[in-house]
Amino acid sequence: MERKLFTALQGEGADQLNNSLSQQGFRRSQNVLYRPSCTDCAACLSARINVSAFLPSKSQKRTVKRNAHLKRRANSPWATDEQYDLFRRYLDTRHADGGMADMDVFEFAAMIEETPIRSRVVEYADPETGNLIAVSLTDVLDDGLSMVYSFYDPDQRQNSLGTYMILDHIDIAREAGLPYVYLGYWVPGSPKMGYKARFSGLEAYMQGGWKRIHNPAKLTDASHHPLSTAPIAEQVANIQLPDRHPTKG
Repeated sequence: MERKLFTALQGEGADQLNNSLSQQGFRRSQNVLYRPSCTDCAACLSARINVSAFLPSKSQKRTVKRNAHLKRRANSPWATDEQYDLFRRYLDTRHADGGMADMDVFEFAAMIEETPIRSRVVEYADPETGNLIAVSLTDVLDDGLSMVYSFYDPDQRQNSLGTYMILDHIDIAREAGLPYVYLGYWVPGSPKMGYKARFSGLEAYMQGGWKRIHNPAKLTDASHHPLSTAPIAEQVANIQLPDRHPTKG
């Protein structure tokens, strides 16, 4: 049974709250921050790449070369018909039985546009045809870039566009002086999430802190996924919230 710990993300302190909780393993979905808190499983780990520790593999270098012709453009979080058409083709091909499979154009627009923080839609287009090839909804944090959701042309699967977008975000973060790229949740041993383990400099939020993952294969061992987690009250008590100044009456 899935269980999540979540809080609303709104008001003038939204940016501070998002930064603070993202550094504690939370993820954003529109105006909500959440973190898995299942009673008998701890397999979902928040993952990020330490930009200074990242070194591309030979395969990743080839991926960059294959997609070097794509033109990147970063826009305000505004949904377009072209984005939705690409999104639908991606879902129908890659995740037809997933939880987002029935998302309509209005729900898609809400996913893109309902953000109370600093977000960008990073698009990748073919300069020759003008066709949209890949998209990432990305939040800009104090300490990095958080890739909220990405999708791409399913007909170009051989170009490893998902990997390419992460590699490009590492470059963007490095150029901006940001130390991390947040990848979302990762389940070690899951075939669909295996690509995240192929990035050097990988870190995961475990037992209250970020830990460098040198050998992802070891995390599939049951000893790293205890059958119980701390009670909700204890988890909440251990969350560090941004400092707030007392309000004058």
